[in-house]
Amino acid sequence: MTGKILFVIAHNGYQPVEYAEPKKILHDAGFHVVTASDKPGSAKDKDGNITKVDLTLKDVNVNAYDGIFFIGGPGALECLDNEESYRIIKRAAEKHLPLGAICISTRILAKAGALTRHRATGWNGDNELEKIYAEYDVKYLPEPVVVEENIITAIGPTAAKTFGQEIISLLQNNKGWG
Repeated sequence: MTGKILFVIAHNGYQPVEYAEPKKILHDAGFHVVTASDKPGSAKDKDGNITKVDLTLKDVNVNAYDGIFFIGGPGALECLDNEESYRIIKRAAEKHLPLGAICISTRILAKAGALTRHRATGWNGDNELEKIYAEYDVKYLPEPVVVEENIITAIGPTAAKTFGQEIISLLQNNKGWG
């Protein structure tokens, strides 16, 4: 294994494609993906499938990871839009770690301040994203995936494969892997 990556998912209602596709891409490239959530034990995706949770948000030590990525889904804001997530995001940003989010979870990065003065994308099915981003000084781009500096944002499940590939590119550029 070349690096340890943290995926953060909601304990209830994470998006399975956004989780599984990038995780497989990272695993196939030799990375070890650790799964964190707001509650211990297991997490249930939006379709009712169960995934083992390795640790809770409060137990995350940012220094142990080479990149941190938030997964979307209908439960993401309810379960992950909180101070523990903000702590993780702020610490990762301070360390200039590869950081990212897909779908509605990009809003959590914005609220934590990680996207300020950056360009980003994300789920905009409610037509609120541009307004939310403006509030946090983020330039919204209606693209499938946006990479700026060490931050990756993606629109949703249709961009999950590209999100995973861009994570690997960013990790390789950041650490010289590959």
